[in-house]
Amino acid sequence: MAEIKAPVFPESVADGTIVEWHVTEGQQVNRDDLLAEIETDKVVLEVVAPDNGVVTRIVKHVDDTVLSDELIAEFEAGASAEAAPAVDPDQPAAPVQPKQAADGGEPVQVTDKKGESDHKDQSPAVRKAAKESGVDPKDVEGSGRGGRVTKSDMASPTLKANSSIKTDSGQPVAEAGPRSESRVPMTRLRKTVANRLLAASQETAMLTTFNEVNMKPLMDMRAKYKDQFEKRHGTRLGFMSLFVKAATEALKRFPAVNASLDGDDIVYHGYYDIGVAVSSNRGLVVPVLRDTDSMSMADVEAKIREFGGKAQEGKLGLDDMMGGTFTISNGGVFGSLMSTPILNPPQTAILGMHAINDRPMAVNGEVVILPMMYLALSYDHRMIDGKEAVQFLVTIKELVEDPTMLLLDL
Repeated sequence: MAEIKAPVFPESVADGTIVEWHVTEGQQVNRDDLLAEIETDKVVLEVVAPDNGVVTRIVKHVDDTVLSDELIAEFEAGASAEAAPAVDPDQPAAPVQPKQAADGGEPVQVTDKKGESDHKDQSPAVRKAAKESGVDPKDVEGSGRGGRVTKSDMASPTLKANSSIKTDSGQPVAEAGPRSESRVPMTRLRKTVANRLLAASQETAMLTTFNEVNMKPLMDMRAKYKDQFEKRHGTRLGFMSLFVKAATEALKRFPAVNASLDGDDIVYHGYYDIGVAVSSNRGLVVPVLRDTDSMSMADVEAKIREFGGKAQEGKLGLDDMMGGTFTISNGGVFGSLMSTPILNPPQTAILGMHAINDRPMAVNGEVVILPMMYLALSYDHRMIDGKEAVQFLVTIKELVEDPTMLLLDL
């Protein structure tokens, strides 16, 4: 008999929560089949079958908290489903969670009279969320394998086209009344993001400085070379790579912006690990580009595209998001004109990019229509003086408006 354990979490992750079991006790599986998903404060980790065999016992169920390397199930390698021990009929088959009877009696299965839930093809966690929220999983865009709907999808549902939110009885929620509402628990990721953002606003002397950048030179360069770039490097040329390279150069000139606070100590980093905020179905995540000073623009573009794909599939690992000395967030892809990004502690600064809009600008005494973007730099004033913050942002503006400065190392 073999043990199936939770992954080994890094020191910064205390524990995780089982959000979904993809198998039941007594089920036969093949090597590397997905068994369970464990949600931590940062990512969802997958637990796969170590070999061909049978899951003989599930120790930790959906919504149970697990520690690093803790036993979550038992497994018999090489066994067949017939050899697995019979499941006690008085107990619900894992991972279904029992629901307490209304009269306080014995727990009962969450099923209808036919013994099957309306969402029997969904996981127990999804069925539970559907019961609590009244959202029909069939109407939700799934982020799991093959479009499978996960618990995280139900927490922040994105409806499919031409669908409506319905109750388990099949009736639209709107028919219940003009002021209907639903209540779903926050995911661990959402709770962690909320706590960190609140702590950042309360525990730092955060200040934001703004500037605007003329995107025409960069847009002209992209239009001229994008086809050659993609043909040569196998990835598209976007704007983010130049901003990453410009930020890296600015960080070299202003080390305080690349530093972090550790108690009463200032830690100056001799490397440049830039986090890039990426939207996923579970919320905002920040994977980190390592050693951006040694990365080419093609490397940056390829890595960002890889991170984006992993984020949508829920495949980002803990190593992808650990550390980081500076962060760039691009709200412009969602249409944001201007915002004040919140720090990502212990980092001391974050750059916010925004939408590109044509605006009338005065150039050499004449009014010219130019594609302009507002930039915002939020920084911890305890660590960074206003002069440094403004000069840092101006440096990025100058490098973006004249990309040749980066190539010539000016």
